[in-house]
Amino acid sequence: MALIVQKYGGTSVGSVERIQTVAQRIQKTAQKGNQVVVVVSAMGKTTDTLVKLASEISPDPCRREMDMLLSTGEQVSIALMSMALQQLGQPAISLTGAQVGIVTEAEHSRARILSIKPHRIQRHLDRGEVVVVAGFQGISNGTELEITTLGRGGSDTSAVAIAASLKASCCEIYTDVPGILTTDPRLVRDAQLMDEITCDEMLELASLGAKVLHPRAVEIARNYGIPLVVRSSWSEAPGTRVLSPIPKPRSLEGLELTKAVDGVEFDRDQAKVALLRVPDRPGVAARLFGEIAHQQVDVDLIIQSIHEGNSNDIAFTVVKNVLTKAEAVAEAIAPALRNSLTNSNEAEVMVEKGAAKIAIAGAGMIGRPGIAAKMFKTLADAQINIEMIATSEVKVSCVIAQQDGDRAIDALCNAFDVQLSTVPVAPKTVEVSPPVRGVALDSQQAQIALLHVKDKPGMAASIFGVLADNNISVDTIIQSQRCRIIDGIPTRDIAFTVAQGDLQAAQTALETLSEGFSQVIVDTDIAKVSIVGAGMVGQPGIAAKFFEALAKDKINIKMIATSEIKISCVVAKEEGIKALKAVHQAFELAKRG
Repeated sequence: MALIVQKYGGTSVGSVERIQTVAQRIQKTAQKGNQVVVVVSAMGKTTDTLVKLASEISPDPCRREMDMLLSTGEQVSIALMSMALQQLGQPAISLTGAQVGIVTEAEHSRARILSIKPHRIQRHLDRGEVVVVAGFQGISNGTELEITTLGRGGSDTSAVAIAASLKASCCEIYTDVPGILTTDPRLVRDAQLMDEITCDEMLELASLGAKVLHPRAVEIARNYGIPLVVRSSWSEAPGTRVLSPIPKPRSLEGLELTKAVDGVEFDRDQAKVALLRVPDRPGVAARLFGEIAHQQVDVDLIIQSIHEGNSNDIAFTVVKNVLTKAEAVAEAIAPALRNSLTNSNEAEVMVEKGAAKIAIAGAGMIGRPGIAAKMFKTLADAQINIEMIATSEVKVSCVIAQQDGDRAIDALCNAFDVQLSTVPVAPKTVEVSPPVRGVALDSQQAQIALLHVKDKPGMAASIFGVLADNNISVDTIIQSQRCRIIDGIPTRDIAFTVAQGDLQAAQTALETLSEGFSQVIVDTDIAKVSIVGAGMVGQPGIAAKFFEALAKDKINIKMIATSEIKISCVVAKEEGIKALKAVHQAFELAKRG
C-alpha cells in the first residue's frame, strides 16, 4: 500500500462535471489500496474573479483581507470534491490549510511554509478516508493565527510539502497538459513530451511547458527526495517523472526556510582563454566553438559580454591539460577575425593559466536576490577580485586567481555555514541523459549594462547588494574581459538581465550608488534562449551546435552565459521565437513520426 499525494489545478476542477471526473480518478487510486491525499486549487477563473471584485471595492486592498478573500476559492473546491467522492461511495473529508497544520510565516500573500503537522491527515487516512486539502493557504505561526496564502504556485507548493511531511511514496501533479514538454507548445507545435527530467533541469526550465511546475515545489521535492510526476487530468498516460537526488537528512521544521546554499564547490584545475575585440556578427561564436569541439576540447564556462561598437569579447574556461589545444585554436582563428574587422582594432587572444573556479550551489537560492550579492561581498571582504561570473537557478560561479582559492573557500563556507563539497552538490540523478533535455525562451527580460566599473574587490558586491536590498532578482550576469584604464584606474563592464517589471526599480536603485561606474545603458529589445541538459557535461560539441543553429538563421548573439547544465544566449527580441525553433530543431527535440 502506497501513500500518494495528488494535486489538481484550477482547470482540472473548473466545473461540476470536471470535479466529478477527477473524483472518479481519485476513487480508482484509493480502490487499489492506496492512501490518498488530494490538494486542489480554486475552480477555473475563481481567483481572477475574486481579485476583480476586490479591485472594484479598493484600488489597493489590504493584503490581509486579500488572503481572507482568496482563501475561500480553494475552500469551495475541497467541499465540492469531498461531496463528489462521497457520492461515489468513497469516504472523504475536506480540510483547510489551517486544519491540516500548514504553519507559515506571518507574511500575507507570499508566505513560506515553516512546518506541517500531519497528525490529523494521518488519522483520517488510517480510517480509510481520502483527505481533500485546500492548496495555496496556511495559517501563521504565533498567537494571532492569521490565514495566509503562499503566492504564485502555492497549490503545487502545498502538495509537495504535504508529501514531504507524510513521507509519501510520490506526489502527482495533475494539469491540463500531458506532462513537461521539450519547449513551450504554444510557440513550437511539435514540442515533445519528456519521460523524465531531473529536479535541477526542471529548476532551470521553470518557464518551460506552460509553467506546469512552480520552482518552490521543485525545490522542496529536491531537498526531501520526493518523486514528482506531472500528468494530464484527462488521460491515463504516465506523464513526466521529475527525479530527485538522494537527499541529505533534513528537519521538517523551517520547511521552506532551508539553507539557500547547500555547499561550496572549488576547482583549481582551470585556465581561461579570452578573445578580445571579435566581430559582432552572426557565426563568430559558432566558428570558434565548432573548431574547439572538432579538437575534442571540453569547455566549462563561456561568456560573451556586451558589444562595444562593432566588436565584443568571448571568454571561456577549460581544464589545464587541454589549454594548449584551446589556445592554439583561438590563435588560429584570431587572424581571420582580424582581417574581417573594418576598424583598426585587432582581435587579441589572452590566456590566464593561474585561474580557479569557486561556486555556491543550492536550490534554495531561487527567488532570493541577496544570495549572489552575499557571495560577491564575502569575496570582496576577503580582498578577492572576481574575473568571471556565471549564474544559473541553482549555482553562482566565479573565476578567481588560483592563489586566492583557500581564502575564498574559508570565507564562503563561513558566510553560508556550509562545507566544501567533494562532489557536485547537485549530482545527476539519471545515469544516461540526453545532452539537451529542453529549450526555453524568456522574452520578458531587460538588459542593464554598467560601463567602466572599477576593477577592484567590492564593486560587484556593491552593485548587486543594492539590487538585493530592493528585492530585485538578477538573472544572467556577465563581466567583460576587456580592461580599460580610465583616469589611471582599470575598469570593466558588467551587464545583467532583470525582469522587465523590475527595470524601473533597478534603475532607481542603481542611482543611489554614488560612484563605481560611468554610465548605465538599458536594452529592452532582448530575448533569452536557453538549452538545458545534465547530459551536456563532458560533451564538447553542444555549445557549438547551439551557436551554429543561430548562425544558420543569421541570428546575432548579444550575450552568452553558461553553467554546467545550461547555456543561454541573449538575442534581439524580434528573433526570439525564430531562435527557439531553430535550436529546438537542431537538437532533434521535436515529436517523431
